[in-house]
Amino acid sequence: MLVVTLTDNGMNPVRVKICGLTSVEDALHVVTAGADAIGLVFYPPSPRHVDVAQAAAIARAVGPFVTVVGLFVDPDAEMVEQVLAQVDLHVLQFHGDEPEVFCAQFNRPYLKALRMKPDVDVAQTLADYPSASAVLLDAYSPGIPGGTGETFDWSRVPASSQVPVVLAGGLNPENISDAVAAVSVYGVDVSGGVESSPGKKDTDKVAAFIRRAKGGE
Repeated sequence: MLVVTLTDNGMNPVRVKICGLTSVEDALHVVTAGADAIGLVFYPPSPRHVDVAQAAAIARAVGPFVTVVGLFVDPDAEMVEQVLAQVDLHVLQFHGDEPEVFCAQFNRPYLKALRMKPDVDVAQTLADYPSASAVLLDAYSPGIPGGTGETFDWSRVPASSQVPVVLAGGLNPENISDAVAAVSVYGVDVSGGVESSPGKKDTDKVAAFIRRAKGGE
């Protein structure tokens, strides 16, 4: 298997995913600002949860050249299949304790989120998901599967990996330039850091985040 060396010497811009979209209006603003991907949350306890009908409308609105990612937390297979039957998701993102065999069964590329507990062996966990299209490294907070608004020690991000790495956890327009300077990753993922309230994106914050993530001022 090809080992992805994450240091790209600035040749490839960082890809940006804006997660937790809840409206067509916000989704269109995000795409106009230059996002490469959007995330739709199918986890009812989250304030950014969307029902299937709204998710389908958002996925249709963004057009064919924007990657639509569906985020799940320890779902059963039937629930995932029901969403896939109604929403045009390009990629799945699993944020719970799902094993590789579960994640790989839906005939979609998938991201496996890894909550960066102090004792996590990142290299071993990456090796445990060789079929993943990418692994997302997120901050750890007990009892919260994601969206903590906290960062983690970026020195723990590996310099090379069997799969591409996406950086998440506490990113915002103020720290994203430092983040992409500190680590070389395939992409970055943000939700709360570009919001005016949970589930409502701030257009100025979104634009600033994307511009700075991709190397602009």
